Amino acid sequence: MATRELFGLDALVLPESLQQAVQHGEVFTRRWVVETILDLVGYTADQDLADAVIVEPACGGGAFLGPVVERLSASCRKHGRSLLDAVQAIEAYDLLDRNVQASRDLVGQQLLADGFESTDVEKVVNSWIGQGDYLLQESSVHLADFVVGNPPYIRLEDVPDIRMNAYRSSCSTMGGRADIYVGFYEVALRSLKPGGRLGFICADRWMRNQYGRNLRGMVTRRFSVDLVLTMHDVDAFQEQVSAYPAITVISNAVQGSAIAADATGRFDAQQAKEFVAWTSKVGQARVDKPAYHAARLPHWFPGDDSWPAASPARLAVLEDLSDRCQLLEDVSTGTRVGIGVATGADSVFITHRSDAADVEEDRLLPLAMVRDTTSGELDWNGTHLVNPWDAQGKLVDLDVYPRLAQYFNRHAAALRKRYVATKQPDNWYKTIDKVDHRLTARPKLLFPDMKLAIHPVLDPGGFYPHHNLYYITSDKWDMRVLGGLLLSKVAEAFVSAYAVKMRGGTLRFQAQYLRKIRVPDPAAIRDDVRIALAEAFDRRDVQAATTAALKAYGLVELPD
Repeated sequence: MATRELFGLDALVLPESLQQAVQHGEVFTRRWVVETILDLVGYTADQDLADAVIVEPACGGGAFLGPVVERLSASCRKHGRSLLDAVQAIEAYDLLDRNVQASRDLVGQQLLADGFESTDVEKVVNSWIGQGDYLLQESSVHLADFVVGNPPYIRLEDVPDIRMNAYRSSCSTMGGRADIYVGFYEVALRSLKPGGRLGFICADRWMRNQYGRNLRGMVTRRFSVDLVLTMHDVDAFQEQVSAYPAITVISNAVQGSAIAADATGRFDAQQAKEFVAWTSKVGQARVDKPAYHAARLPHWFPGDDSWPAASPARLAVLEDLSDRCQLLEDVSTGTRVGIGVATGADSVFITHRSDAADVEEDRLLPLAMVRDTTSGELDWNGTHLVNPWDAQGKLVDLDVYPRLAQYFNRHAAALRKRYVATKQPDNWYKTIDKVDHRLTARPKLLFPDMKLAIHPVLDPGGFYPHHNLYYITSDKWDMRVLGGLLLSKVAEAFVSAYAVKMRGGTLRFQAQYLRKIRVPDPAAIRDDVRIALAEAFDRRDVQAATTAALKAYGLVELPD
């Protein structure tokens, strides 16, 4: 059963709330931006376009359709094709009847001005442009050679429940609190013929946010990301909006080389023409101009994890390192990234030695805190964890530790109301995380969760990290050498490209981002470079660490 029938939807009847959301989500694209997208996907008048199918999923007032029809009209005349030969060459949809009529009027006037017969014009215009919900068109949409457009920006929570459920049923990538443009990507990509190309200008948040994970996975498994042109500072729309737009070109093909580009506020119609021309110059790996920067990558970044955000030149370096170097967390070197202990009740479980809880001495575990790492060396302030775990990772028997039992019983009300305690009432005095006593004695690099710059600090052994600290241990690495690598701007570049940036430029050095760092084989690093890295780490000399790291990675420079 079709999705529309399943949910009892009539595509031509829209509730007022959805009409308002659609109108609010309309952002009309400047003509030169449309022309750029058509050039980038290869929809040009020198091609015989009458036999190709181009789809515009949300045509609005015809911002894309106008240039599309002009090119199709020119192609028909150039190749001696009648207009009726192209009766199935365009499929355009819009939810609002006023937009459908405006687009039909625009296209009809253009074709009449080009000299086509009015009867033929009426036939193709009515065939090309219809009212409907693109996300619910089911199998009626023909396979497309091109899909282009500017999908509407409408949050799913602004869509009536019945239609939202239909969208989720039709589009598997629309998870969580997604914007419906995610569904437009999915439906468009599914409709592409082999070799077909999608060209959207759309918010790029899906490339990094959680709600875009399923779409990223779909793209990298089945399609080729050919180009991403970030246009955050470009005057790309008819009105000022904070849309964080990017032009994205994706093809139904095996992933090949990709172009990453970033446009500045100077990017305009003329600069766009120059950029399109550059994309066809295969021999040029990079271009840096005041209006745009671009670099060719051997391939796009794989997987459904967040795609990196950085300058094109830096993305090229990161991709090169991703191809040549191993991940920081690696079985072959026994390197592991982890997070310190979460208690669920720090006011009970954490105490300072000067006012230590009255418990048995072996129940106090020295705890490294973020404040102990500020200087770049571990300057312990005497904090302890009141530790309920034994060396085998089991909760201790409180009958064996009467002072510990008395201490926990004094705080029983606070401990028992925690979620972890309500799930396991018999283990009401446990911390959220178990304590792995093997970690205490091991040398490890500690990383505060939030910092303006990467900040590894060496614990030579003896302390357990608090949950605001992430840690790295390794069986093969000299921790001072690894510390020098991770102090460098090269390592920071990986975290900066993937991490969510906080206000003021603060970075999150969480495990998921530390695991993105690539490192060379420790056995392949020259002795003089190893010494330089270790000494730079000891001195907290970021510049010296970066210079040595560039040699270790086999790089000449790290682009901005």
